[in-house]
Amino acid sequence: MVIAMALLLLAAVVAVATPSLLGRASWPDREPVLALWAWQCAVAAVLLCCALAMALSAASAWERVRSGVFAPAPHGVVEAYGLGSGGSWSAALAALLAAGGAWTAVAFVREVRHDRSVRRRRRAELLVRAPLLPGEEPSGDRLVVLEGDRPDAWWLPGGTTPRLVITTGALRRLRKRQLDAVLAHEQGHSRARHHWLLYCAGALANGFPQIPVFAAFRDQVHRLCELAADDAASRRFGRMTFATALLELNEDRGVFGPCPPQLAQVPQRVDRLLAPGPRLTPGRRLRMTACAALVPAVPLLVAFVPGLSTLA
Repeated sequence: MVIAMALLLLAAVVAVATPSLLGRASWPDREPVLALWAWQCAVAAVLLCCALAMALSAASAWERVRSGVFAPAPHGVVEAYGLGSGGSWSAALAALLAAGGAWTAVAFVREVRHDRSVRRRRRAELLVRAPLLPGEEPSGDRLVVLEGDRPDAWWLPGGTTPRLVITTGALRRLRKRQLDAVLAHEQGHSRARHHWLLYCAGALANGFPQIPVFAAFRDQVHRLCELAADDAASRRFGRMTFATALLELNEDRGVFGPCPPQLAQVPQRVDRLLAPGPRLTPGRRLRMTACAALVPAVPLLVAFVPGLSTLA
């Protein structure tokens, strides 16, 4: 029971410290891929702490669970954890954490189903606006061009074949290199599978709105995914080219004045492209990547040290 409480305390520390440390740091805007990795490691550590605490609490409360969890372990390992002393508190904690895990799964499934329903509706609308030509396969890999005065481009993931959609307004307004940069941005989202990361972040934030770290994770994932795709496009076609493409796509939407929060990021993205900060050195990026990877290892260390100490 003591180890389970230590794991929950560790989860609380990580959940409180992560938004403060990563939210106030200046390097995530310069290294969005590394920042996404750090956020994922921190959230994984919180979830792992809860899962391990649930397993230990259940093992403490019920003999059947204990015999299953510690079946291959020597008898001294079981005694090192002091199981069986928690009583009803262990059972209540295990049930609470199990309910949280089940609710997380439900929230994820609900998030995926909602997104799929939205994409099915958008695909149906897309098929109405851009019907298949005679002899064209519905699963063909194609760039869909829509009639529209507003310049726009987006990636529609999922289905048998994801679709890259662009309007005729964007074709008229963008030069060839700018258009290629916009397409590279959308393809960057597809290659990195950003939609799956958005599913997970949305499920945690919507399933547990009272936990600030999950809301911060969702907001930062949305922002950092856009910055990472911006970098993917600018590496191929140049920062100035993609910045001007963003300006051309968004200047008629009022994003450079009072606008909704989801559109207010566009001026910040343009400023970042035009005046980029210095990147971290390769050595520092490697060290920070390794340090972030060690964060989920801490709950494992806390959970397994009592048992390993008896075997030493």
